[in-house]
Amino acid sequence: MYLIILFLYNPDLLEEVLKEWEEAGVENATVQFSTGMERVIQKQGIRDDIPLIPSLDDFYEAPETVSRTIFTAVKEEAMIDKILAATQRITGDLNNEKTGVMLVLPVLKAYGIDKQGKSK
Repeated sequence: MYLIILFLYNPDLLEEVLKEWEEAGVENATVQFSTGMERVIQKQGIRDDIPLIPSLDDFYEAPETVSRTIFTAVKEEAMIDKILAATQRITGDLNNEKTGVMLVLPVLKAYGIDKQGKSK
């Protein structure tokens, strides 16, 4: 079993990436909002300047820039290449700047993955 983690830099591509993953055979994934160290250092990623009672203008002054982190676990090693290809169809080559980073980690043990009575 493998854990695949994708740090997707362009959040506008999230729905397309998830659709491609589903077509590649991914049944479940978890999506989280995230931001990178560079954005935090440059004060681009985390908004802490919004007043207690904000107006709409307060939200438009400095938009928050966040990435998405997608997690999924797959059983077969062959799925890794399918997910990579599906991702790069949307993002372009992950070796290019401002696309994302994909990590693949072996999973030694997993609990709660195969649920009995799971409806599809």
